[in-house]
Amino acid sequence: MAYNVLPSTVNAPRENYIHNPAAIFPLLQIPKVDLCVLNSEPSSPEATQELKILRFALTVCGFFQVVNHGIDISPLEELYDVTKRFFLLPPEEKHKYSRPAGDLDLAGFGNDQILTQHQTLDWNDVLYLDLYPEDQRTLKLWPDNPNDFRKVLLECRAKLQKLNELILKAMAKSLNLEDNTFLRQYGESPRVLSRFNSHHPCSGSGPQVEAKPHSDASALTFFLQDKPVEAFQVLRGDKWFRLPAIAHPAILVMPGDQAEIMTNGLFKSLLHRFVANSERERISISIFFIPDKENVIEPAEGLVDEKRPSLYRPVVDYVGAFYPEHREGNRVIDALKK
Repeated sequence: MAYNVLPSTVNAPRENYIHNPAAIFPLLQIPKVDLCVLNSEPSSPEATQELKILRFALTVCGFFQVVNHGIDISPLEELYDVTKRFFLLPPEEKHKYSRPAGDLDLAGFGNDQILTQHQTLDWNDVLYLDLYPEDQRTLKLWPDNPNDFRKVLLECRAKLQKLNELILKAMAKSLNLEDNTFLRQYGESPRVLSRFNSHHPCSGSGPQVEAKPHSDASALTFFLQDKPVEAFQVLRGDKWFRLPAIAHPAILVMPGDQAEIMTNGLFKSLLHRFVANSERERISISIFFIPDKENVIEPAEGLVDEKRPSLYRPVVDYVGAFYPEHREGNRVIDALKK
């Protein structure tokens, strides 16, 4: 097994990086969910309306941006800053934290594992780090340069993990379920995985998809961007759509495969991709909230009846069982449909 040559060391994209012909895709607007309103008096008209917005966003759109979420802009800006400073380090410094060759675990600095000769590659440099549980952290792969990287990351992790729990509760309420319905499946020892991305400008002969089409194996994924550079695209039906860049501290939220299972298909896990900008470099951060691998993930009891039977078979350790099978353009979750 080999690893991809990092885009930061390549002057122009090779054939393996070129995914799609030029095309102009329609722009979708991203619904806003105000967490402050959502967490106000539960029976208030305002909170009820916000739950309706959340349900609409997840059933019709497949994504939303959460605002007024209680996380100050400063910690997020600090996280962007240390991420950018890491990717600006000389290659030999960054490679101190490289993923060990042949290791199927994602943790560490690098890019795609090259599994086949004609595999399509991502046009970005990536650092994966496990944030939770604590005993799963491979600290030798956590950068200590910049020297405040670890401190800033851990402070943000706690805030984002709390936000994830609040959203999972709100999702259950929006479907008229008990607050903790999804949290029970999420479990006591969930996995929180972070992905730091350095997206390089690409001025090749055709547009480059810097992260190939995929769905996420998580329950929820948070996307954070450091600057308003449009890059995100989602597949709805058989058509691709662009999403506008959003300004922080707003956070883009998408349900992953395991949320689709738990909601019995009501909240879809969309295929999505990222397109490289021809002129501007950008930094992005993805946080994946993955249920406890010991827990059974299945459609919630309150969402299964004669009119809507269970659509998915129960699964344990979805990531361990199916992640190696994630391939561009495929939704692995469809293999679990009854």
